[in-house]
Amino acid sequence: MTAIFDHDSSTADSLRSTVGGSAIVVPSLDGLRRHLETNLAEDAVVLGPSVDLSAAAALAGSMRVTRPSLGVILIRRRLDTSVLAEALRAGVREVIEERDMSGLNAAVGRVRDIARAMREQVLGPDTLEEPTSKGRLITVFSAKGGCGKTTLATNLAAALADRGRREVCLVDLDLAFGDVAIALQLFPAHTIADAVPLGSALDASAIASLLTPHSPGLTTLVAPLEPGAAESIPAELVGRVLDLLKERFDYVVVDTPPAFDDQVLVAFDRSDLVALLATLDIPALKNLKLTLETMDLLNFPRDRWRIVLNRADSKVGLAYSEVEKTLGVPISVQIPSSRDVPASINRGVPIVLDDPRHPVSQSIRDFAESAVAGSGRAEMSGTHGIRSDRRGGLLRRRARTS
Repeated sequence: MTAIFDHDSSTADSLRSTVGGSAIVVPSLDGLRRHLETNLAEDAVVLGPSVDLSAAAALAGSMRVTRPSLGVILIRRRLDTSVLAEALRAGVREVIEERDMSGLNAAVGRVRDIARAMREQVLGPDTLEEPTSKGRLITVFSAKGGCGKTTLATNLAAALADRGRREVCLVDLDLAFGDVAIALQLFPAHTIADAVPLGSALDASAIASLLTPHSPGLTTLVAPLEPGAAESIPAELVGRVLDLLKERFDYVVVDTPPAFDDQVLVAFDRSDLVALLATLDIPALKNLKLTLETMDLLNFPRDRWRIVLNRADSKVGLAYSEVEKTLGVPISVQIPSSRDVPASINRGVPIVLDDPRHPVSQSIRDFAESAVAGSGRAEMSGTHGIRSDRRGGLLRRRARTS
């Protein structure tokens, strides 16, 4: 894979077209460094002609120590001996003249060959995959609309990101009527629908090009802008997308539609935790009870359920204890009601970022740290979980129970 950066976006796009394959354009040098930190399989970096030589040398020098298999290729508008000498001293692998596009392709090929040979020497010929971390996936679900799924999902993702301390991706899986982009006031260039033409060629670099950043540590993959596009997105593709995101991010938070469709079941099957949301009204609690019964029928592990009661302090004649008794399961968190929540949505800023000390923010942060981040990996993905060799298991089990 190849990462490309140039201050001129049109030049960067031209370089990407030349390199082809799974090349990705990153928006800044800082973004390039973050990309390299989370994409350990990256083999080559192409720095365009507008990148300052000292900045290119600094990047190449640090990569020579921390990522010796990674090759930095520098594009210059003209070549001279002083540029070549300084670049090569810093650890730049290749210096190519801007007009020599065939030379660029050849340089990328050489860099990839060297990276592969170095990995093979260290890992052995049968172990060429770079190690990747495995993040946790949290799905937010309610069988009834209007309970606050998107509000919880956006705020939970922002709380987990903790202003850049962790890398979090928020996925809008309400493919027909998703609201994540609106709730966060995003203007995405790409959506999950753009993954469809890639099919089996979908990889980590391609996924990265579809993401829309929101705030430090928080990135999004938004739903299609046209509701009709939902029908073109198969469950198998959703599974592939989620698997790739789990490899790249510390946490993946999935917002869902109020339905047990195939895409949602795929998300459940890959989830380390499912936050089941309800409010203090009879229809919502009835749907939650039916959801719990359905998940039991699908043999979804109970230790991965977390019940979230939204607007829990509403005075509607239902007591918290009665709700737990009716459901037969404990409630993990109670989120209070507040007019400040819709106001924060209208501003496009999650309330956990807008007002971290707000009671709603504190409830969501407590849930994020105790129920999500505070759970050990062994508990979340151990013997009680769905094994990796049973991917798509909920889909198969639903077929047997229908």
